[in-house]
Amino acid sequence: MSTEKQTHGFQAEVSRLLHLMIHSLYSNREIFLRELVSNASDACDKLRFQSLDNPALIGDGAEPAITLTIDKEAGTLTVADNGIGMDESDVVDNLGTIARSGTEKFLAQLSGDQKKDAQLIGQFGVGFYSAFIVADKVTVETRKAGSDKASGVRWESDGQGEFTVEGIERLQPGTAVILHLRDDARDFLDPFKIRQVINQYSDHVAFPINLLTPAEGDAEESSETLNSATALWQRPRQEVSDEEYQSFYKHISHDFQDALSWSHNKVEGALEYTSLLYLPARAPFDLYHRDANRGLKLYVQRVFIMDDAEQFLPQYLRFVKGVIDAPDLPLNVSRELLQDYGPVQKIRAALTKRVLQMLKKLSNDEEQYKAFWSQFGQVLKEGIGEDADNREAIAALLRFASTHEEEGVTRLDAYLERKPAEQESIYYLLADTPSAALNSPHLEVFRKKGIEVLLLSDPVDEWMVSYLDSYKDVKLVNAARGELDLDEAAGEAESDNPLVARLKDSLAEQVESVRATRRLVDSPSCLVLAEDQLGPQMRRMLEAAGQPVPENKPVLEVNLDHDLLKALGTVDDGERFNDLAALLLDQAMLAEGQLPKDPAATARRMHQMLVSAVNN
Repeated sequence: MSTEKQTHGFQAEVSRLLHLMIHSLYSNREIFLRELVSNASDACDKLRFQSLDNPALIGDGAEPAITLTIDKEAGTLTVADNGIGMDESDVVDNLGTIARSGTEKFLAQLSGDQKKDAQLIGQFGVGFYSAFIVADKVTVETRKAGSDKASGVRWESDGQGEFTVEGIERLQPGTAVILHLRDDARDFLDPFKIRQVINQYSDHVAFPINLLTPAEGDAEESSETLNSATALWQRPRQEVSDEEYQSFYKHISHDFQDALSWSHNKVEGALEYTSLLYLPARAPFDLYHRDANRGLKLYVQRVFIMDDAEQFLPQYLRFVKGVIDAPDLPLNVSRELLQDYGPVQKIRAALTKRVLQMLKKLSNDEEQYKAFWSQFGQVLKEGIGEDADNREAIAALLRFASTHEEEGVTRLDAYLERKPAEQESIYYLLADTPSAALNSPHLEVFRKKGIEVLLLSDPVDEWMVSYLDSYKDVKLVNAARGELDLDEAAGEAESDNPLVARLKDSLAEQVESVRATRRLVDSPSCLVLAEDQLGPQMRRMLEAAGQPVPENKPVLEVNLDHDLLKALGTVDDGERFNDLAALLLDQAMLAEGQLPKDPAATARRMHQMLVSAVNN
């Protein structure tokens, strides 16, 4: 590249993130060192992997290592590695932009509250940019492995909006990040402080982290290794402390919070592998982005192979973080090979069961599980449709609001324990919001009878229950679908009442049918879906996906004992009767949280009714 210095502007999102990070994360400054060491470790991992196919990349054959250098006179701390390195395009792409999906959505969530923003920024993964928490200028000198010494690149910025890039000569491949520390961050020039931070956050890094202290006064130059440099997942469980497990989790996830739980397991026999799986406490902001990074870190014989190996866990467990080391896999394994490779499918099945066991164990602590469910419940529901082999195990982990427990903590097992012996079904109700479900007229007869109903209001719920037709041989029944049979609960419905026929004629274009209700007590009417009709949630999901959706005509059920219906029965056929019938239908739609087909016509009819009521 040209040695001429070029000036570039940061991507707008980077400038904003840098500003927020410096202010929001200042109280947790130490994480910059963890992030930079993690990046250096990744660079060493990538070099080791790529050298399997191209041994020449190793050059002089030096073992991968990370070096921290303190220069008190210059006021700098340098984090260097002899890993894969970068060329000019890598530098501009990696250090000048945020190449990650959902950046705008992430930034939109930032509130200005430093504590909350710190948590969000931690979810995003600040990586290299954390250097500006402690430095007022950052210099990066790098050279890509396999290139000549004239291909070095220097990147430099004060984090204020611009950065410069120029070509340099660099003898060794790899990357050095030179931090020009702020006056209030000069405690990171103290070797004791550096040892403390590395021991706390990075002892598990699998490459040596060496601290180099230049000669000063009578003291000679010194070098010491600060970490154990062993793969944590390969150590016996009894030798790893909880603090080490949590530190390793933050290393691989770039999360600021501790994990809720973890499982460390070694399998021996015909199929050998070691797994270390974590359940995060907080959902990442891009949990629902299709192109978000997800999956486990894959190692083969302790050699890093790939990030985000998603083939080892199903999509509905995409929130799980961790490492899988499978020594029997070939070192040149690709994502395509993993997709259909027999041993991988066996490992996937075993890891899936292990995660479900972790969740079952976590559910014994109601408070912890409630916290987990609030973050990942909707994702776990996807498993009902995606994983038929484990459907009942997943169903046991689901939590719902109900007419007995509105807090969303009802287990299906608890529902079965509470239900009367003569009740043959598990009843549920779908709605767009929790309040719409709780206030639905469909619940009236259930409340009268003291029958518990599960209240489902997540967008995924209708899709989920289409696969969950029963639990422990007890059928699940939609309280708002088809004809309801609750024995004598509503008495004999008068299906041959003349008013029913008149309403049917008046509303023939808008409804499939009109019938006397068996489910209402206090409300005049409600809408009921036929057994084979799509509900509103499913319709919206399909429409959002661009799928054709058949026209639905609901059934209108009317409460003939209600004063409104009795009064309507006295109105003669004609325009007024048709308007009142239409308003009855609109009222039922509003009670379901739906808008009438023609809101303007509804408003006109209500206006006429109000005028008539006032004049009378």
